[in-house]
Amino acid sequence: MKGHSRRIPELLSRLEVLVQSRNIREGFALLDELRRDLKSGGDCGGSNLIPLALCLAQWMDLGYRDHTIFKTIMDRLPGCCSEMPFLDVMRLNLVEAYSCLSGEELDRAITLLDRTAVAGTELMPEYLVFLTHFWKGRAHRKRGDYKNAAWHIQAARASAERLQNPKLVAVTKIHESWLVFQNGDMRRALQLLDEAEGELRPIGHDLSLGNIESARGRFVRRSGRYQEALEHFERAIEIYRKDFSHHPNLARAMVNAAYVRRLMALDLRAGTNRGQARGSVNAKYLKLIRDALELLKQAGEIYANHHHHGGTGSVLVNTGFLHLESGDIEKASIEADRAFTLGEEKKDLILMTRARTLQSAVNRTKSEEQLDGDEDAFVYAKLGVELADEAIEIAKKTDNRRLLAEAFIARGCAALDEQNCDVPMARQCASDAATLLGEGDRDHLFRELGELKEKILRSVGVEDTLRRWSEGQIGYKTFQQVQEEFAEMVIPRVWENLGRNVSRVSSQLSISPKKVRRLLRKARMKTTKEASPEQN
Repeated sequence: MKGHSRRIPELLSRLEVLVQSRNIREGFALLDELRRDLKSGGDCGGSNLIPLALCLAQWMDLGYRDHTIFKTIMDRLPGCCSEMPFLDVMRLNLVEAYSCLSGEELDRAITLLDRTAVAGTELMPEYLVFLTHFWKGRAHRKRGDYKNAAWHIQAARASAERLQNPKLVAVTKIHESWLVFQNGDMRRALQLLDEAEGELRPIGHDLSLGNIESARGRFVRRSGRYQEALEHFERAIEIYRKDFSHHPNLARAMVNAAYVRRLMALDLRAGTNRGQARGSVNAKYLKLIRDALELLKQAGEIYANHHHHGGTGSVLVNTGFLHLESGDIEKASIEADRAFTLGEEKKDLILMTRARTLQSAVNRTKSEEQLDGDEDAFVYAKLGVELADEAIEIAKKTDNRRLLAEAFIARGCAALDEQNCDVPMARQCASDAATLLGEGDRDHLFRELGELKEKILRSVGVEDTLRRWSEGQIGYKTFQQVQEEFAEMVIPRVWENLGRNVSRVSSQLSISPKKVRRLLRKARMKTTKEASPEQN
């Protein structure tokens, strides 16, 4: 027993060096040694217990598989008391904060990390300052609070630079890239990922390398390059499976891969609606749906093993949309309700918004199908509106612009239900969503916004819109917004009349080809590659 105790300071010292240098393989091997010592009756040693607990928390965060070793140490931790050294109080705070972060208790994690930041920033070793900001930034990001997340991730990076630790700088860049991307700078976001990968690849930190590939997939997906995005997610899955076959990040990559397959399936279905051959397309569509559901099933099993509510909720939302789009309304409804309950339990605003958006879509479909008679159709239409309104209010509590745009699009669609017929509201929602989406957003949200605008035009007609404008009925639009909306209606028709030739439209209307292309994209007139204006 005493021999074991004498080994603990040595193991702890080596583990602390290895975690800071991100030497994963050697660190995992040492942790296996420690686990065997503890199983054979080894004593952790009183003075080393709290530093060891904090060290283990970091290794769990880096993907060490055996969580029982962390639980064993946690069960032996003393409570905080006035006689305890200041640094041990700060370490205990960080250990509890990590437990809350990994358990999705984000508000509690942020509160604890606030205390550490306020009380210890000037007195703690630099590495603990780094850890405080790094974990706090991640907690804010999970809540959708991107402004605070960016501030703390940048503070963590500054701390890593003061430590002259390029590996820690690299891991902050992975998180920074996502926050930069949220602000619309994909080029800089990808550059940060490349820099992080260059630093981390030599040490074989597979968890971070998988995170980098997964992030690339999400960035590319937003531009509508689904096949390329899928390739990134599949590479991420392959990387994770080497050493992290049960890690939640593997499940997250599976959910993202399933999501892309769903979007590809929707594009295929839209192609058949435009008159493309149905036979082979239908087979591809069904395969994409089956593969997506299988990936979501596997991801759900991993999340269930970790009791990961947010991940499980994401699986439910994605599965729900697949069921809804395949015609199984009841299954979609069940998944949506379960997802919202999980989000509400953990105060996960992003999950709650997405679940409400799905619930709104389910009720819109019930109203359109009129499954239970005309009276129930009115009830479903009203529910579709109320749920979309709630999605908007929840989304507004986050900094996630696309989340809010998606909720506005859902509300606009609900406004156009034949039981509601609120065209001004649909038009306002479309305008609000368009304001939130950037030039780089060319994925399904862009397509759904285009479809909403087309529905609005079909509802009122171009002539009615022009008549209202001529009478001065422009609502709360600025002249520039009216001008832009007018151009969106006119230019696609001129383009059609001039043989779908951008240069002719540019010459005829005395505007730049770039503006013509932009307006055509906004109006959803690029329906096939052959008809693409960039080719003319």
